[in-house]
Amino acid sequence: MQLPPKVTDRAYERLAEIGAAENGQGLRVAVEGGGCSGFQYEIKLDAPAEDDLVLESNGEKVMVDSVSLPFLENAVIDFTEELIGARFVIENPNATSACGCGTSFSM
Repeated sequence: MQLPPKVTDRAYERLAEIGAAENGQGLRVAVEGGGCSGFQYEIKLDAPAEDDLVLESNGEKVMVDSVSLPFLENAVIDFTEELIGARFVIENPNATSACGCGTSFSM
């Protein structure tokens, strides 16, 4: 059985700050082929779809489609504020390597 990704309180708080749920949207986290390491994350605001796993807290939603789910097993979706800027990040225990941009990885 696959363990779904976890979403930190900080990530949900950021979604609330930007008013995602008020606009009928949540954070979509998807894995696609490409990037400099073989796979890349796509993170965007989107409306939930029928085959999504929806993780929810205080009305805020994070969605993962069924194709991306195996790649994100037991991952942690977080929000970080650093000198280079604020962004959603994914800590993925399945990734064997990642590139410096933080959006591409291999398994």
